[in-house]
Amino acid sequence: MTSLNSHGLRFAFGTLTALPVRVTRWDRATARTGMLCAPLAGLVVGLLAAALGALSLLAGSGPLLAAVVSVAVPAALTRGLHLDGLADTADGLGSGKPAEDALRIMKQSDIGPFGVITLLLALLAQVAVLFQLYGEGGWAQGALGAVVAAVAARLALTLASRQGVPAARPEGLGAVVAGTVPVGRAVLVAAVTVAVCGAAGAVSGPYGAPHHALAVLGALAAAELLLRHCVRRFGGVTGDVFGGVAETAATAALVVLALGP
Repeated sequence: MTSLNSHGLRFAFGTLTALPVRVTRWDRATARTGMLCAPLAGLVVGLLAAALGALSLLAGSGPLLAAVVSVAVPAALTRGLHLDGLADTADGLGSGKPAEDALRIMKQSDIGPFGVITLLLALLAQVAVLFQLYGEGGWAQGALGAVVAAVAARLALTLASRQGVPAARPEGLGAVVAGTVPVGRAVLVAAVTVAVCGAAGAVSGPYGAPHHALAVLGALAAAELLLRHCVRRFGGVTGDVFGGVAETAATAALVVLALGP
């Protein structure tokens, strides 16, 4: 079990980040453990994004540049794969083609108009919210938002990997992780993550805990809507769909943080 956990952590960080971690096992048992550990990978990505964004603000850059930095770091730490997945998923869904043709469109290397527009709006929304958080709440509030968004994004991947969600193709990352995580374990990880994010949000004021917990729940709800739509349209999930789910969750978490007190 200890060995499997070690391989699972390597799988999580080796597939969900660009950190120099070598994946030593590539099977469904390892994928299950890895996807259960996905929020930990999100925590590391979020902390790095928060640290560089906060340092930028404290160095006098202003909240807008700090927000851009906090959005750029997760993109760099995934080599843009999640953003690419979001764009490809948007192109596949927007094409209106049957599942087989839509999946072929998603595999193409170019990005179509639906992908460009979706990417632009998602990145603008992320930067806009972090600009608001850094500007109104200082470095601590902006940093916390960056961490919560990154954790929520990877938690959405844990739930998207649950049993009962099929793969759309027999090959690729989607096929390796799809349906590997028992539903009960996925829910448990989600409950713990929501509670931890809520506890972290308590430092931002009397409504901070429920607000940040609600941000994660809102992220999961948005990701679930996209996931179900993709399963209906494509017959299952792909690596691109996982990327789209992650970016949708991150954006939704930040949008919820921008609303309310």
